[in-house]
Amino acid sequence: MPRNGGSSKPSRDALPFSSADITKLFGMLAREPALVLAVSGGPDSTALMWLAVRWRKRIRTGPKLVAVTVDHGLRKQSVAEARAVKQLATSLGVEHVTMRWTGAKPSTGIPAAARDARYALLAKAARNAGATCILTAHTLDDQAETFLMRMSRGSGLTGLAAMGQVSRHVSRHGHVGIVRPLLDQPKSRLIATLEKAGIPFADDPTNRDTAFTRPRWRKLMPELAEEGLHARNIARLAWRLARADEALDIVVDRAESTLVYAVGGRRLIEAAAFLTLPNEVALRLLHRAIDRVGHEGPAELGKVEELLSEVVGTARENTRSLRRTLAGALIDVGRGTIAIAPAPPRRNAPPRRP
Repeated sequence: MPRNGGSSKPSRDALPFSSADITKLFGMLAREPALVLAVSGGPDSTALMWLAVRWRKRIRTGPKLVAVTVDHGLRKQSVAEARAVKQLATSLGVEHVTMRWTGAKPSTGIPAAARDARYALLAKAARNAGATCILTAHTLDDQAETFLMRMSRGSGLTGLAAMGQVSRHVSRHGHVGIVRPLLDQPKSRLIATLEKAGIPFADDPTNRDTAFTRPRWRKLMPELAEEGLHARNIARLAWRLARADEALDIVVDRAESTLVYAVGGRRLIEAAAFLTLPNEVALRLLHRAIDRVGHEGPAELGKVEELLSEVVGTARENTRSLRRTLAGALIDVGRGTIAIAPAPPRRNAPPRRP
């Protein structure tokens, strides 16, 4: 007997997308000149392409669709999979481009390196196509997995907000928008849509390889769901945290505009005013200042938290000074002022992240 009390009506999560659903997914993109669709050939991205094509056919004018497959060169099957995507895209009347990740591959950290390479290649393809947006097929399930992965690493509020429906990617190829129209949709609906349409898709075995972090969390999801931690609840928490994170950023924007003074390459904050701020606002303000003047990439949250404790203690005593370096920034506390300036370059310093 079904757990919902005996109803045999199928769950919405198992229903294919209707025409009205599709319009809601893509309607805000109708004025774009071109859209790059990131299509690997798996069920999620294949469904993204299929749905985008159905939407585009329903409107009189709209963006050109360009499907882009990134061949990471990590599996023998990747060439055939890219070819299969091209055949499907062509049958749907969509232009297709295969971008290849060439050169030496790292021996560790493959998922992160592959992700960076993928977005760089997608940004290049977007520039070539005259597109300002890249559409990815991240789903509700991906959002929940991302939240759990970041929670296990001790991420702060911003990290736990997980992925946004829209974000920006910056590379040497310029700025491009990343749009995730399927982010609040479960994977099961995508598969149901493809099965109804009779559209084939590839099966990437690395998605189940528990040597990698994400597949390990994916394997745990059914057990977590039994305790109420199913993907929709986890994703809802991520969105609520994103809302709180956005509100906090607005408060920090205001604090920065009134309390932080730029003098040359330095940032100066009056210590007495800094001490009146809520702890989270003070933390973010200090973090921003360090990232703005530092030359060794974004500062780690845990290290900024430790530094904040020292800064607050020193500022309160007002009888001693503090001098610390973090992420290429020099933090000086003394004489009623918190000063953050670029630190002198150290030997063998890590390069600043782009």
